[in-house]
Amino acid sequence: MRSHSPRDFDPVVLGHHETLAWASYYRREWWPALRSFVGMIDQGFGLGPRRTFIGAWHVLKANKAWAPVPTNDPDAARASMRRFYELVLAHSDLDFDPLRASELEVEWWRVHRAHQRDDAATRGELERALVDLYSYVYSAPPESMHEAARWRAEAMDLSDAWVDAGCDLDDPRLAAERRALVASYAALLDSVSRVPS
Repeated sequence: MRSHSPRDFDPVVLGHHETLAWASYYRREWWPALRSFVGMIDQGFGLGPRRTFIGAWHVLKANKAWAPVPTNDPDAARASMRRFYELVLAHSDLDFDPLRASELEVEWWRVHRAHQRDDAATRGELERALVDLYSYVYSAPPESMHEAARWRAEAMDLSDAWVDAGCDLDDPRLAAERRALVASYAALLDSVSRVPS
């Protein structure tokens, strides 16, 4: 693990870890999920070993609070994500309000669940929720985040199809999901690397 700017990450490594994180989340395999969150935070934010593990623990707690359907706990999820974003804020060159960042994070979770389960939200609404989070956290123009949001929403649709098919780790949809996440992070990297620190 190395310390680095959140504007400097490897999209392939990050997409790989997020694919494993989503798969572990839907299979309710929490220790593998924690390992994946460690990989994601290490690659995505460069906080160093100790802070990366603490951040991953907060993200795990947020996901466990969000996971139950329909009896999840959005307030607990937001509180854990606020603690995660406080850690990121204190040890990176990003500039945002952790409370607002946590609200935007859990909002895209909410929109995705509405889109996934009963079509109560559109794909466009999901992409807008992602644009709102990305542009806020990275202090970037919203229009620069559309491609990253589009590819990440595509990855979610692939993940949802994988879940509907039974969460088989050998399902080729996981590989397609990973490719979409890599494309999303490549687009995000292109955008955030042009934002002055």
